[in-house]
Amino acid sequence: MPELGREQQLIVTGSLLMLAAVALSFALYWTASLMVPFVLSIMVSYLVAPLVDVLQVRLGAPRWAAILAAFVVIGVGWTLLVLMLWTSATGIADNADLYVERVGELATSALGLLEHVPRRYLPEEWEPGRLDPTAVLESIDLRPWLARVGAEAGNVIGFAATLVSNAVLVTLFAVYQISGRGPREHRDGMWGEIDDSVRRYLLTKVGTSAATGVLVGLILAVLGVDLAFVFGVLAFLLNFIPSIGSILATLLPVPLVLLQGDSMAWAALAILLPGTVQFVIGNVLEPKIMGDSLDLHPIAVLLTLIFWGLLWGPVGMLLATPLTAVMKIVMSRFETTRAVAELLAGRVGPRPSPAADPPQAAV
Repeated sequence: MPELGREQQLIVTGSLLMLAAVALSFALYWTASLMVPFVLSIMVSYLVAPLVDVLQVRLGAPRWAAILAAFVVIGVGWTLLVLMLWTSATGIADNADLYVERVGELATSALGLLEHVPRRYLPEEWEPGRLDPTAVLESIDLRPWLARVGAEAGNVIGFAATLVSNAVLVTLFAVYQISGRGPREHRDGMWGEIDDSVRRYLLTKVGTSAATGVLVGLILAVLGVDLAFVFGVLAFLLNFIPSIGSILATLLPVPLVLLQGDSMAWAALAILLPGTVQFVIGNVLEPKIMGDSLDLHPIAVLLTLIFWGLLWGPVGMLLATPLTAVMKIVMSRFETTRAVAELLAGRVGPRPSPAADPPQAAV
């Protein structure tokens, strides 16, 4: 059988890689109920391991006690988060009448602006004097909209319930991983590079996300915005989603601010100040701390964000960046997939090889 040329080998190899990628994507999609808790447990183990090492090495605690104490801390954090979400959902339901009344006031104000519009730009039925704001508001049926809001709130609560139901499985996986790891264990080679990249990314992201959530929550609380600390928690969680997360965290309080505020200056502060915090931390502080440790191009991050979101939903979007960084490190170790790793880093052409050292003269 004649040997394939270089170009034909590349075509065959590329086709096989595409088929393998499609098959792996389907496998990850159909096994999401098991793989998502497993991957989450890996991330949890990265966060818990330093605490376990400190308790065991510096304080001399038994390993089982150190692991138990670390997971008790995480369990308390999850419990507080779920209680906060539940309390906020019930608070929105209790204040629904006030929000509906505020919607009516805003609509009346908007309709009153028609008095200042030249008559030639208005339909005949919208001419001043013929338009009754009260009649227009009474003709609008808000029940479908309220039902939709209730359904979305139910989806959020259902998502939180799903996370809680998977918490036991995540905890079990993480306990086994921490138990099989020695204190301050260090890995070399490819696994060491993966370990360092993921650990640095998670520690940086947790730190910057916590700072973002605390500042956003405090700013909204000082301004008197309802559910301020809930929006702070959402800012913390959404900050793990590159690019899109900070935009969503900035826009989420806008409807409530418009419903609650009586002053345009107050509403502008409640929107601009958290947006400024998101911009400064996400675009100035975080890149300086993290640097180029992940070596991923922004377009590659955005595309993989969409890919993992389609596979695993919101959790996939949270895990998209570290998963892609791990894939890049693994693919860069093999000649066949090195070109894909370079593409994820934004390097389309071949990397220049280092110049050879000049020969030294014999002594």
